[in-house]
Amino acid sequence: MTRVSVIIPTYNRATTLPRAIDSVLAQTVDDLEVVVVDDGSTDETSSVLASYDDPRIRPVVHATNQGANVARNTGLEHASGEYVAFLDSDDEWHPAKLERQLDCLENRSSEWVGAYCDSAFELSGTSGRLRTAAASVLARGDETPTREGGEELVGEILADNVQPGAGSTLLVETSVARAAGGFDERLDRFQDPEFCLRVLEHGKLAYVDDTLVRREETGHPPADVIKDASQQYLSTYDSEVDYFETAGYEIRSTHELILAKRYFAEGRLLRGLWHARTASISARHVPGLCWAAGSGVRRRPVPIATTVMVLFVATVLAWSVFSQRAFASTS
Repeated sequence: MTRVSVIIPTYNRATTLPRAIDSVLAQTVDDLEVVVVDDGSTDETSSVLASYDDPRIRPVVHATNQGANVARNTGLEHASGEYVAFLDSDDEWHPAKLERQLDCLENRSSEWVGAYCDSAFELSGTSGRLRTAAASVLARGDETPTREGGEELVGEILADNVQPGAGSTLLVETSVARAAGGFDERLDRFQDPEFCLRVLEHGKLAYVDDTLVRREETGHPPADVIKDASQQYLSTYDSEVDYFETAGYEIRSTHELILAKRYFAEGRLLRGLWHARTASISARHVPGLCWAAGSGVRRRPVPIATTVMVLFVATVLAWSVFSQRAFASTS
């Protein structure tokens, strides 16, 4: 049996696909296969796949585009490895990614069925570097979440405190991935954490404390689509959400923050404010919120009065966050 099956779903990404494939072939773990699921591409993807003369690469082709979750599940059906790992076709792995994860699991009991690692987005330009630096500095005062385990990890994932990133960072036993049912093909968002929650029903997840995945910041579905997916995701785990919110986790309010940012980014500032009013906002979120609002204003100019009101509310929110942080540091 092959040790690891790597599943790469792709659709019209002929320019980035070679980088993803090459990062898998460069792994320090040799015993692997690469199942590339071409989800009905109409670009040069077929030529890219034909250019590889490597028996480890196994292309699977969908006649029509069916979506990334369907493509991942198709790959899971064709996987022959003991473990399965997923990689988005615009992301890239560190050469030791799989080895580090397998080593992490080697001396643990059979309860531990998978491992994930950290990832980092490549934010280009001066503004991207400033956003990353500001968020990093402001995040230092946040509480460190539980990053591995079983049930104790569920609340962290629901609250978005921990992001296992199943699409590119997770390594999990193939039998467990199949028993969990694969990815939910109805979801246009939150499919990664939702899949991990079902994996946790079968065992524990370990954590490799290192950034072993480089991710591209790609486009987002429309905010209204994200809103519908958020409602579907949280309603599926309604009892768990209630339980962990009672235990102090901010789950629904965190999803309100996600929606506020997406509406701001689309230039729908009043709708963004509506969600921001009940959002869970910490200091590290302020740069991203401000950037989203600024991007939205540039994309979709709004009346000056609306812009002034949004900036005023953003200032109040930021002041509230920093005041709470200052109070906490002196108490």
